[in-house]
Amino acid sequence: MQSSPAVIGVDSSTQSTKAVLVDAASGKVLATGRAAHTVSGEAGARESDPEAWWRALTGAVAEALAGFDARAVTGIAVAGQQHGLVVLDSAGRALRPALLWNDTRSAPQAAALTDRLGARDWLARTGSVPVASMTATKWQWLRENEPRTAGAAAGVRLPHDFLTERLAGTAATDPGDASGTCWYGTATRAYDPELLDLLGLDRGLLPVVAPAGATRVGSLTAPAARELGLPRGIAVAAGTGDNMAAAVGLGLGGRGLLDHPVVSLGTSGTVFAATRARPVTAALAGFAATDGTYLPLGCTLNCTLAVDKVAGLLGLDREDAVPGGEAVLLPYLDGERTPDLPGASGLLTGLRHATSRQQILGAAYEGAVFSVLRVLDELPHPDGDVPLRLIGGGARGRAWVETVRRLSGRPVVLPRTAELVALGAAALAAGAATGEDPVAVATGWGGGAGVTLPAVARDRAAWDRIAAVLPAFGSLGTG
Repeated sequence: MQSSPAVIGVDSSTQSTKAVLVDAASGKVLATGRAAHTVSGEAGARESDPEAWWRALTGAVAEALAGFDARAVTGIAVAGQQHGLVVLDSAGRALRPALLWNDTRSAPQAAALTDRLGARDWLARTGSVPVASMTATKWQWLRENEPRTAGAAAGVRLPHDFLTERLAGTAATDPGDASGTCWYGTATRAYDPELLDLLGLDRGLLPVVAPAGATRVGSLTAPAARELGLPRGIAVAAGTGDNMAAAVGLGLGGRGLLDHPVVSLGTSGTVFAATRARPVTAALAGFAATDGTYLPLGCTLNCTLAVDKVAGLLGLDREDAVPGGEAVLLPYLDGERTPDLPGASGLLTGLRHATSRQQILGAAYEGAVFSVLRVLDELPHPDGDVPLRLIGGGARGRAWVETVRRLSGRPVVLPRTAELVALGAAALAAGAATGEDPVAVATGWGGGAGVTLPAVARDRAAWDRIAAVLPAFGSLGTG
């Protein structure tokens, strides 16, 4: 039984929901609950029913609470997959399945929106250039392809906004997740009225953006409390996007570490760092963080799922990989985001009679890791000796870790906490309940601490071999 104060952090990701019950004083994870999501679609489409997210949240929270006294819980927060488009009717129900971040059907709309203003203007306003992942492009796709649905929308939300509203009854978001829409200005820290006009999007359809650091947006409603088995009226935080929550969990931000690069290996692969300076470069998405700093980020669509697909096709376990030798495999199975190649498909080259299945699988790892690591030089960090913090599901796989070490030539820190997104959400919940700074809370919990693996000699031959397949990468491809 739990008697001291506890908080709940929820990670609502592309494939599943994880909920962690955390001791608010020590940061100890007391219990974890999980529930799967269903993703549907083909030929670039990726959609999910938002109601399934809510059912998964309630199931995961119930599992985490089993055997514990729910009366000890003082706050809850949701971190969610970024960029997804949820359109609601006046009763708060979804008008259609949500368009997910990895739905690439809006690539033509992304190109058209970029042309309308020019990449430089988009960067100046939002910190990012529209690509198919961004919410604005999905809204534009909906307007063009399903105008009746767009016209009937009484609310437009991001995935974590949708869940937070179910908890608190308040339509609210945070600067971090809002900065991934391409209609929020990271320079002005507000919705950009000219961009909303360009998109034909009524400001009244959007949630209020909570100020940076002001994490409490309401209290748990009676209906939500009944469904979750939690006390009515506990603090509900604004929450944030999954990458921003991972940064909080690691203690990155104004009251923690700055300019320390993180590599996240999950459904997508991302590289990011918390910075004080607002990034303006087309090579990165210039996101905001939750605490008033910034979170420049590079993202690839194809990471762990793509490599697992290759392993399945080869009839191998994911840990059967060996270095790829002469083989190069770019696992762009769902198009790609960084680089912006939404129509790309997988590419395998360099095969010889002596090439083994294990080498082909190793080449898939190398191609995925190359795509993630190649944006590192765009991040502000002191020098190449700064350790990489490696997180996500891939951080628990030997082949992933060793491939990152070999292609980066850097020391690697493996944080001891596996569910850093959910832990970051728990820190946001603790901040909402107590008024403390969530980054400072997470730093005190020590979520970013872990095992440091020393640098190994960089496999420059493998890096150059992959880079040569895509010469259009230019300076980024040369590492």
